[in-house]
Amino acid sequence: MRRRLLAVLMVLMGAAALLLCVPLADAYARGRTEHLLLQRRSEAVRFADLADRTGTGADRAELAAEIDRYAQLYGAGVLVVDAAGATVARAGAGPALEALTGTGADAGGTRAAAADARHRALTGRSTDRLPTLRPWGPARVVLAEPVGRDERVSGAVLLAVRTDAARRDVAVRWSLIAAGAVAAFAAAALVAVGITRWLMRPLLDLDRAVEGLAAGSLQTRAVSGTGPPELRRLRRHFNAMAQALADSIGRQRDFVADASHQLRNPLATLVLQLENIEPHLAPGPGRAEHGRALEEAERLEELLDGLLALARVESASVELHEQDVVRAVRERVRAWTPVFGAAGVELTAILPGELRARALPDAAGRILDAVLDNAVKFVPRGGRVEVGARRDADGTAVVRVADDGPGAPADQLPLLLRRFARLPAHQNVPGSGLGLAIADEIARVSGGRLGVDANEPHGLAVELRLPPA
Repeated sequence: MRRRLLAVLMVLMGAAALLLCVPLADAYARGRTEHLLLQRRSEAVRFADLADRTGTGADRAELAAEIDRYAQLYGAGVLVVDAAGATVARAGAGPALEALTGTGADAGGTRAAAADARHRALTGRSTDRLPTLRPWGPARVVLAEPVGRDERVSGAVLLAVRTDAARRDVAVRWSLIAAGAVAAFAAAALVAVGITRWLMRPLLDLDRAVEGLAAGSLQTRAVSGTGPPELRRLRRHFNAMAQALADSIGRQRDFVADASHQLRNPLATLVLQLENIEPHLAPGPGRAEHGRALEEAERLEELLDGLLALARVESASVELHEQDVVRAVRERVRAWTPVFGAAGVELTAILPGELRARALPDAAGRILDAVLDNAVKFVPRGGRVEVGARRDADGTAVVRVADDGPGAPADQLPLLLRRFARLPAHQNVPGSGLGLAIADEIARVSGGRLGVDANEPHGLAVELRLPPA
């Protein structure tokens, strides 16, 4: 969004600079053209007065001398014609004179302009407008002045004037205008960058805070105090909402933890009493019922332990630490190997030399305990469980546990990570349904995730992904 906003501001400022600079440059070009016209027209008027007084040979000699000096000084072409269009005097050489006399190449339409100016002058009208001069042209302009006044027009004076100096002035002034426009645009761009940062900093801060809340970090708050008043007010409201949300979730977690802890003690006492009265029961239906009651009490105790563990993980404020994932996996596989051996299930591990990640302390080991505990429960005797680890291209540490057991239907795979979730076929298997849920919460708090998928050709695959160190 910052780039889009900055791009919009840049386009608007660029358009404003163009709208200011183009008319200014065009106005200067027109003004310089008018200045050239006034300069050269005054000289054409002087030549017309001399031509109007050419009654003797001396007057004609004076006119010829004047226009020769002018042509040599300015590199222009001068042509004096009578009322019939016949040449009375001329000066200059090259394209300038050729354009006036109608000979040579017609460069840039100069010949047509000369014919039009001659026609206007012979009808008593002076040249009052020239083509606007720009750095690229025209190279020459033609202007004419009638000889005589009113009905006594006896001829015309035509000047083909070079525009080098005028076009150079226009180019210099346009360069200054362009440099000023670029400097103004650069200054405005710096201001736009500052304004964009001022506007976007609180929005980016809010985005970061929302992302933190979505990731489960309930203590994340928007801290930027800059920006417009509306955004500062939004920041205050957001922080108040985040605090209320954190308080609500905290009260829920505290309630679960307190309730589980308070129930655990009387439940332990109940289990102990049931165990103590077992020797005093006579064989028969009563002893069987007593056994079932003791199993349910122990199952309830296990459930409360799971709830306490889940509450501790959810409310954990422990910092993430760098850890050796391969070492943790190797230790847990070594610890679980006798358990799997007693269950008749083969447990193997394929591990790299080193794999480091950043997570909660012993996150990989605790998650692997929950996954292997599930595997030893559900994989039948003679089955196989394989633990592997690798590093992805982005540096993520991946631990994969795959078995060849019965697995689970594809539509029920997402249920395995939910709390108290138990598939219909596993209702009689011991457990609370919290093992994978706790492991998933540990992975989430560590900045990673836990995924469950089907293994080929059959079985279950659990994949743990932890962020790189």
